[in-house]
Amino acid sequence: MGVTFATVKRKKFLLEKILVTGYAAEGKSVARHDGKVYFIEGAVPGDVVDVFISTNKKDWGEGKTTKIHEFSPERTAPFCQHFGICGGCKWQMLPYQKQLEYKQQEVAQNLKRIGKTVLPEMMPIVGAVDTVHYRNKLDFTFSNKRYLTSEEIKTKAPPPLKGGILQSAGDEITPVADELNLSVAEKFGTSWSDGALGFHVPRIFDKIIDIHTCYLMDDVNNTIRNTVRDFAKENNYSYYDIKQHTGWLRNIIIRNCITGELMVNICLGYEDETETKKLLDHLLQQVPSITTLLFTINPKWNDTIYDLAPQIYYGKGFVNERLEGFTFKIGPKSFFQTNTKQAEKLYSITREFAQLTGRETVYDLYCGTGSIGIFLSKDAKKIIGVESIPEAIEDARENAALNNISHAEFFAGDVIKICNDAFFAEHGKPDVIITDPPRAGMHEKLVIKLLEIAAPSIVYVSCNTATQARDIALLAEKYFIEKIQPVDMFPHTHHIECVALLKLKN
Repeated sequence: MGVTFATVKRKKFLLEKILVTGYAAEGKSVARHDGKVYFIEGAVPGDVVDVFISTNKKDWGEGKTTKIHEFSPERTAPFCQHFGICGGCKWQMLPYQKQLEYKQQEVAQNLKRIGKTVLPEMMPIVGAVDTVHYRNKLDFTFSNKRYLTSEEIKTKAPPPLKGGILQSAGDEITPVADELNLSVAEKFGTSWSDGALGFHVPRIFDKIIDIHTCYLMDDVNNTIRNTVRDFAKENNYSYYDIKQHTGWLRNIIIRNCITGELMVNICLGYEDETETKKLLDHLLQQVPSITTLLFTINPKWNDTIYDLAPQIYYGKGFVNERLEGFTFKIGPKSFFQTNTKQAEKLYSITREFAQLTGRETVYDLYCGTGSIGIFLSKDAKKIIGVESIPEAIEDARENAALNNISHAEFFAGDVIKICNDAFFAEHGKPDVIITDPPRAGMHEKLVIKLLEIAAPSIVYVSCNTATQARDIALLAEKYFIEKIQPVDMFPHTHHIECVALLKLKN
């Protein structure tokens, strides 16, 4: 084991043949060298690797694997041809049970290191039965600049796809630099990079990986995507150029529900009534299982559709999804958990932690489209949902009506401003607070507000255990942790959900 430069004081250097000894967090593993700890992407405990160190501090560094000399015995063969290039399922090289073990470990480490509070014994992580085809929503992007693999650049001719999968120990896996991709595309012509439909390359904003088979959703996603790609090539349709802001085809958004309903929204750069009809008619003919087909004209520089108006071409314009006995209407701009089966488990745990008897007033903060509150509604006296996005609140009210729930009310606005003394006087103080914030966690002002409210119970649902632990450390002034339950919503990724039950101290 060694270093290729004379000194490790340089900001960037290569560590050679270093043994990876453990798992850290967020998909990174740990190695140690000359008294320093290094956090490494692209390796698993037990690998012997070369690592390009891009961040070098006094006591620690960060880097990315460039070559694997010896495989860890923990490794397994990835199942996707795009593995190693696409950033979607980075843990395919780990057996699923090992993924769960590392996720459980990460939750414990974050709560102990950041939360700095007394913890109960953590319950085992709830794994997924379906580790492929588990997503109900996927978003694919068109680009006239296809990402070229290192093999394509070396051979100067596009080979059959094999993605970034290592064939044997010793293979080089150095990522292709964006500058190299650009220069080769310019040198060898636009046909090299034309016609990509798939996912963005991690950390490269203007290149798209041409995805042919994706295992995140039922195979219908591949049929839809490949049908549109083939038809676009036959008709010489232009693909979006993110730098020049030109091109017609921009995105495909697919929502596939366990109810059997299937919604597709194709985003286009500008109006073209004739070609739009031709494309959409062809798609309906080839994929008759589509129940709702929309198109959205997006003349903006960004891909978000929340300020746009999707137009219904076929069907009712929305789909219905089901969680237990509840039905949820999902439109093209609605937020909904992207793993329906695991969402049922997550919400069931939340309901169990809430310990409802039918007499409680439950406040559902960051309620989104009301899914958690509605899921808990049968066991509560009243549900009060608060969310800053007005459109989500409209969906929540509609979903409550759809399920004949009359004791749930939803309010749009900042919870810090809404939850004042007058609001409590009108709607009642909460017996239980459910909070499900975004990855950034709760604003410190909201934490202070929760301490002021002093509800008997808080059920904290989180998609980021680091920020959850930070917030729990602040709430520890008045609360203790009674239960902790990690849940795996996204197999083959490092993402983790975690539910914590906090009880008011006597």
